[in-house]
Amino acid sequence: MIGVGKVKQYSNVLDKPLSKGKQEVSLSAFAFLFSELVQYNQTQVDNISELERRLEDAGYAVGARVLELLCHREKGNRRETRLLGILSFVHSTVWKVLFGKVADSLEKGTEHEDEYMISEKELLVNRFISIPKDMGTFNCGAFVAGIVRGVLDGAGFPAVVTAHFVPMEGQQRPRTTILIKFAEEVLRREARLG
Repeated sequence: MIGVGKVKQYSNVLDKPLSKGKQEVSLSAFAFLFSELVQYNQTQVDNISELERRLEDAGYAVGARVLELLCHREKGNRRETRLLGILSFVHSTVWKVLFGKVADSLEKGTEHEDEYMISEKELLVNRFISIPKDMGTFNCGAFVAGIVRGVLDGAGFPAVVTAHFVPMEGQQRPRTTILIKFAEEVLRREARLG
């Protein structure tokens, strides 16, 4: 007998299809969890650079998983093989899934051939953070830099990724720039591909 509106039953959780599911997370829940991540790591280190490195490492693990998920959902298990393709993927698809919008800008460095920058006026991880004077230049954007590095490494584009504050004229808060410096092998491979 065929039932109208009957839901298909799965005998095993592994048999269920991977759906897109709900794509939003409560901002207050994220802010609380991220705050706890920062506070926990702050108790484990002696200086700001070590704290930023630990946040970047945590972001790297997230980035590797985000790449796997998005390649499966969005691209039918295909991966980008070109430099501009992966940068566009990070700037648009990854950013939109993580932050609900495309990044403000993606730019090529003017001084170095191997540098690219993703800029955000108000990066979510820095939005509700107030940094004590004794922590100086601490930037929670290191977590996002780790996510970007995890995505790039997983896709076969090794790079050094760092987060920097850039003052903006007429704005109280600086924008955050994620600086991506690709490994020499990436540039050689891109030159061969033409």
